[in-house]
Amino acid sequence: MKDRSHDEAMAEVFRGDPAYAVELLNDILAEGDQGELMIALRQMTKAFGGVQAVAEQARLNPTQLYRTLSPKGNPVLSSLSAILDTMGLRLAITPRPGKVHVMDCAD
Repeated sequence: MKDRSHDEAMAEVFRGDPAYAVELLNDILAEGDQGELMIALRQMTKAFGGVQAVAEQARLNPTQLYRTLSPKGNPVLSSLSAILDTMGLRLAITPRPGKVHVMDCAD
């Protein structure tokens, strides 16, 4: 039996359980760990056919996508949105629990 990398194993998990992938991404976003987010997105990219396939669908340069998904990647919103769109996902804004909301401060 061939050993699989952690990224390959996670890609298989994401293919088999897309709801888990969404839950994981939301948890990472809630924690604010950008490096972990890039790792998870890189693993999900494998689940969606690899960098070349996702780059083509997202209309991004493959080299740009590799850099974006590196642990120190710092994607612009349009790139992140395009990557997520190829995966059938989107960003959403929700209020943080226990925080003062802008709406609460209105006159």
